[in-house]
Amino acid sequence: MKKIDAHLHVADIIAGYCRRGELRAIGNGKAMWGNSEVFDLLPKGYGDKNFTVESALQIMDRNEVEKAVLMQGSMYGFQNQYHIDIMNRYPERFCPSCTVDPFMTNHFDTLSSYLKDKKFHLVKFEISSGGGLMGCHDPFPLVTDRMMKIYDLIEKNEGVLAMDVGDVFMPSHQPGNLAKIADTFPGLKLVVCHLLAPNRDRENELWESLTLLKKENVWFDLAALPKIMAPDVYPYPDVKRVIKRAKDIVGVKRLLWGTDAPFAATQDTYEHLADYLEQSDMFSTQELEDIYYNNAEYVYFTK
Repeated sequence: MKKIDAHLHVADIIAGYCRRGELRAIGNGKAMWGNSEVFDLLPKGYGDKNFTVESALQIMDRNEVEKAVLMQGSMYGFQNQYHIDIMNRYPERFCPSCTVDPFMTNHFDTLSSYLKDKKFHLVKFEISSGGGLMGCHDPFPLVTDRMMKIYDLIEKNEGVLAMDVGDVFMPSHQPGNLAKIADTFPGLKLVVCHLLAPNRDRENELWESLTLLKKENVWFDLAALPKIMAPDVYPYPDVKRVIKRAKDIVGVKRLLWGTDAPFAATQDTYEHLADYLEQSDMFSTQELEDIYYNNAEYVYFTK
């Protein structure tokens, strides 16, 4: 079954920055935070100190992944310049995102240039307290004047906004404010990453948040759910149970399959992350086609 990976990362140079300080690749797929914490960032075979678009294409081609959405992430460091290069070289295969730190003095002009001059279609903000803006800055409401001006700019440029707000234990987790953003900017396509990062002990709150965010301009990607819901194992029955409930609440047209590779693929293979939804009769063929391809094609590749 053909697929669009709606949440993939590539990194030409890994230069992250977050709550543990800077992140640098140290070889053999490992990375080290500023506090000297070392972990596996790239699976074996993905790259020594980076994960290039050419390596990503090889993995995609082996797994019937026709296209991919390239997200930004604080852990990898901003990849705006690399994404511009990819957008120019592989326009049919990738929807690359741009990003800025909204606390930078010239953030608005920079983002405006990305959208108007460089022709980016997607803006990604990694907000999460664990690995995003609220790990670098004090917590802030997602609906400040500063942020609302950014959303207005994206809407006026007919763009897509993707946001990772972390899990329910983080101050970055603001479903009510996400709903306000969607209501204030009805022409803005809003994608909430990782299905709001489900937690087994707080599932009722997830169902409430999904109900609140059931809107015509809101979608949810399913990236990294196998990693988030560990120790669930392939073919991930717990993950599929949560996705099934989410489908019943928001509708199948609101769900976008994605992997969050390469980091998510350090726990399991890309092959397993790609096909686990197909390993049951929980979803019809039409539903799988929507989740795997049609929905992402509409959100990210249709302007």
